[in-house]
Amino acid sequence: MNLYSNIEYKNDIEWVADLALPWNKLKNKSILISGASGLIGSFLIDVILKKNSEGFNCTVYALGRSKKRMESRFSYYKNREDLRFIEHDINFPLPEEKIDTADYVLHLASNTHPIAYATDPIGTITTNIIGAMNMLNFAAVHNAIRCLYASSNEVYGENRGDVEKFSEQYCGYIDSNTLRAGYPESKRCGEALCQAYIKQRNLNIVIPRLTRSYGPTLLESDTKALSQFLHNAVQGKNIILKSTGNQYYSYLYVADTVSGLLTVLLCGENGMAYNIADERSDITLKNLAEYIADISNVKVEFEIPDSLEASGYSKATKARLDSTKLEKLGWSARYNIEEGLKRTLNMLSL
Repeated sequence: MNLYSNIEYKNDIEWVADLALPWNKLKNKSILISGASGLIGSFLIDVILKKNSEGFNCTVYALGRSKKRMESRFSYYKNREDLRFIEHDINFPLPEEKIDTADYVLHLASNTHPIAYATDPIGTITTNIIGAMNMLNFAAVHNAIRCLYASSNEVYGENRGDVEKFSEQYCGYIDSNTLRAGYPESKRCGEALCQAYIKQRNLNIVIPRLTRSYGPTLLESDTKALSQFLHNAVQGKNIILKSTGNQYYSYLYVADTVSGLLTVLLCGENGMAYNIADERSDITLKNLAEYIADISNVKVEFEIPDSLEASGYSKATKARLDSTKLEKLGWSARYNIEEGLKRTLNMLSL
């Protein structure tokens, strides 16, 4: 699949690049992005490089574990001076000799799917905490203008039954003495670490709390339920639902996620967290599976997951985010869940 020859993908990139944001803050600057080849990071880089084609002059340092993977993902931009690949494990201090400077530091890298939670629980925790520390240390040494720590809807834990949606002040229950707690607890710790760096190292940091994102940039290795649904649908296989499907979650198409992330980066207040979600994309897992099956002409099958995979599942049954705070910054989503899924499947099927 060549995304760059796809008119829908190009339209998505152009739409985000044309948003009425204070883009001048990034003009003639440099930006360091961990998780560069991931679903969100790769789309974000495409947006910045689109701005660069208009004379934006923002140097992107793309940080990832595999230079080969990054070169493959961004082969369209071969030999461009404004995109520099840094192969590095974020759990170790950043290689100063490979990065001249960074005006903006964005930590997007994270294990974000069930199999990774179950098979690499140590890496899941360390990337969110030690990885964040290494990025923030680099930012402090290089006097970065602003940092962004990509957090998650999972910091809210389980809904206590007292609200319909989570505002940024909500705090639900997490059973910390479990393997699966490693992801949400480390994201909570990462946020606390950000507050510590704001206080002690005088950094300027914003914290977007992302919900379950999807889109044509999703990775084949992604084992989240929605990603499995989409992979199966593209291959003409039945959708496998591994629970009753009553989980009620917020989802968001990647273009809307990145537009929200950029809004937080460029307009958010230092130290603040912002939910990035749209109520038009709140849906139960069962209805999600049925909708994808319906538009893909396949069926929904029920299957009991093996113990390894099940151990990586979220324990939350209702996790809807309230995006009022972000909307006050001028943000709004472009696509609802039906439009986003159709768009994704159209691109993945080519």
